[in-house]
Amino acid sequence: MLRLGALILISLITIATTAQQQTDSVAASNNATEEVQKVSYSGVPRKYEIADIAITGVEHLDKHILLNLSGLKVGQTISIPGDELTQALKRYWNHGLFSDVKIYQTKIVDNKVYLEIALKERPRLSEVNFHGVRRSELKDVEEKVVMMKESQVTPFLVARTQKYVKDYFVGKGFYNVDVNIVQRNDRKSPNHVILDINVDKKDKVKVRSLVFNGNKAFRYKKLNRAMKKTNQKGLMNFFRTKKFVKDLYEKDLVALIDFYNEHGYRDARILKETVVRNDDNTVDITIDLDEGKQYFIGDITWVGNNIYSGDYLSYVLQMKKGDVYNSKRMNKRLYEEDDAVHNLYMDNGYLFSNITPIESNVYADTIDLEMRIVEGTQATIDDVIIKGNDKTNEHVVRREIRTKPGQLFSKSELIRTVRELAQLGHFNPENINPVPQPDYDNGTVDIVYNLEEKSNDQVELSGGWGAGMFVGSLGLSFNNFSIRNIFNKEAYSPLPTGDGQKFSIKAQANGKYYKSISASFTEPWLGGRRPNSLTLSAFYSSQTGVSSSYYNNFYNGYRSGYVSGEVNKPSKGSLHQFRKVSGTSIGFGKRLTWPDDWFTLYTEFSYQYYQLRNWQYFLMQNGHSHNLSFRVTLMRNSIDNPIYTRSGSNFSIGLSITPPYSLFSDINWKTVDDDQKLYEFIEYHKWTVKGQVFKPLDNARKLVLMGKFEMGFLGYFDEYRKSPFEKYVMGGDGMSGYSTYGEETIGLRGYENSSLTPRKVTNGSYSYDGNIYNKYTLELRYPITLQPQATVFALAFAEAGNCWSEFQDFSPFDLKRSAGVGLRIFLPIFGLLGIDWGYGFDEVSGYNDAGGSQFHFVIGQSF
Repeated sequence: MLRLGALILISLITIATTAQQQTDSVAASNNATEEVQKVSYSGVPRKYEIADIAITGVEHLDKHILLNLSGLKVGQTISIPGDELTQALKRYWNHGLFSDVKIYQTKIVDNKVYLEIALKERPRLSEVNFHGVRRSELKDVEEKVVMMKESQVTPFLVARTQKYVKDYFVGKGFYNVDVNIVQRNDRKSPNHVILDINVDKKDKVKVRSLVFNGNKAFRYKKLNRAMKKTNQKGLMNFFRTKKFVKDLYEKDLVALIDFYNEHGYRDARILKETVVRNDDNTVDITIDLDEGKQYFIGDITWVGNNIYSGDYLSYVLQMKKGDVYNSKRMNKRLYEEDDAVHNLYMDNGYLFSNITPIESNVYADTIDLEMRIVEGTQATIDDVIIKGNDKTNEHVVRREIRTKPGQLFSKSELIRTVRELAQLGHFNPENINPVPQPDYDNGTVDIVYNLEEKSNDQVELSGGWGAGMFVGSLGLSFNNFSIRNIFNKEAYSPLPTGDGQKFSIKAQANGKYYKSISASFTEPWLGGRRPNSLTLSAFYSSQTGVSSSYYNNFYNGYRSGYVSGEVNKPSKGSLHQFRKVSGTSIGFGKRLTWPDDWFTLYTEFSYQYYQLRNWQYFLMQNGHSHNLSFRVTLMRNSIDNPIYTRSGSNFSIGLSITPPYSLFSDINWKTVDDDQKLYEFIEYHKWTVKGQVFKPLDNARKLVLMGKFEMGFLGYFDEYRKSPFEKYVMGGDGMSGYSTYGEETIGLRGYENSSLTPRKVTNGSYSYDGNIYNKYTLELRYPITLQPQATVFALAFAEAGNCWSEFQDFSPFDLKRSAGVGLRIFLPIFGLLGIDWGYGFDEVSGYNDAGGSQFHFVIGQSF
């Protein structure tokens, strides 16, 4: 059989055929007469029936789909040359998937033609490389481009990629950016290519001048401030961006009109704005304004309100006749703020209610308002659905939910529930998403709480230098423990979890000299019905064999050069010295409903047993002491997020008190010089007041200002039986390097550890004698990332505080001041970590270089 290799291209090809009789044996085998065609470009088109179509040259595409794409099919009558083949070629080319397309006629038998469609696929993508793009920009660019491996590289794909990359950087202010895409073969994979996307951003375009025309009500400075991201070069904008970014410029134009609207200029508009490019890579911007006139609020009437009176709604609105007309503020007072008018209805079940402000009359410079209310019916909660609690048992979540089935819908209770779930620490607070699903026909609503579990168990494995020695620590905190499953092997992963209980254990050691172990357990819902907590804890600490060099460091004012007073240095033989402290406590917490349900009352009974021998830190240096105390603390905590707090407050007042043994005795304690007799049963009353307030400073609620104050006072019942324990130790990072029982460490950044603590000379040695302190802190915080894997935020702080020995020396404004910056990182497995740099501005009496530049490390605490 003879193959005629006639190639049919996009142009018309004329084929002339002539017939030749074959041998009888061939004719018998074919049972047909075969004609051999010769190509003639001057021939006349002839009609043929397609007998077969073969698709060749493709590997990754479906041949049946490609055949359908041609528009040809077996049995179809076509003309050769003719329009049918030309249209088939065009379809393949227009699809863009092929770099070459040809159609062959392989043979013609009688009036039937056999066709072969030869296709060559375009290369596929194996790799994309970006050059000239920073790592911080790469993710955004890749999301913009979306180029998947193994996709075909077409001219459209390359052109689209080039446009998207260029548009991205133009949107960032790089108006002169060049994007060049180079395609090269991948030697490792046939018919695959690598795309190198080369980006030359060049310099950003800056604003040389910004001119306003037609502004009479406001000066240039205020209008320039309204343009938050588009500012001309100059001293007044030294700390603001001067770059010209088109998208931000357009937003600033909207912000400019909003600024006018907020001041009553309801009709303000931009007549014309021009942006002129200069040769020095700058732009000149001119904005022509029509300010219009300033409007004021006239009469406010309420229509459709049956639940609340118009006077009461006007009182809640906090806008009255004669006020400047501010539609933005009106919208906030109607809907957005916590005490908005609409929330009155939403908190009383009126989920379907709506308020529409209408400008009922506009005259002169006055606008009358008509508030049209559709109250609707009250919505009852039908079902509460919890999703995403893969680890935490459902009853732990449900007991914190304040929106119960059968109750009326309440927006404030919904928000409070989100706060309570965030306080548990088991879920990512940024992704707690309650979704009401209303049923208008039945007047009910289902509430779906979408949660995202996060790991909040913590491991502490660290070594640190504290008080002149190296201390190793190992601690485990299980914050979602389940004691009821402790004998259930299947519940271990690695310990039984899911019931929201807290169990922690920690050990510290420094060879033979120092060792400590502590453990605690908290059940937040004792009995499971009410939010009453039970806490049990126990500890043991031992320090022995202190070397003389260590004492010398302490006597000389550890790291700070304490130089006042006279001290007898211990001899090298005084190694049989120790301090051993053991103790236990039981605490009970109760959530109150009065004055409001943000309050909690916590009470605790504790007992510590001290054993001392030649211990020269305390007023008592030899003997043993018993400390039996009762502590009560009243707290009000309304913060929204325990890790990165944006709003709310946290206040507490507490009292720790021992039995007043001296009041029940006739002994004249002034004449007693036996430490064992004086301090066998120690007595004191210890008062603490603390407060924190958080306030977001921007609409995005990222920039947060935190203000904090605290004060403590350690009192006595008899001046000759002052407690040798429970003293305040102030200054530095607030970390002693190892667990110290019998002291309370108060941090104040910018100063050496313990450098602000008054000391007392007793029997030739120094002991801490801080009995009263106060401290103030301001922190400005901004988040870097708020992901569940890590919460990172930067801060700047200013602090002031001091510590005194006697109440009569207390001066609340005689403070040691400092300021600095810091970084906090919260990792679920390690807890809170951080570093601060602070500068202490004030000299400390008796210390050399206690202030000045100081670095502080933070582990598991906040200042």
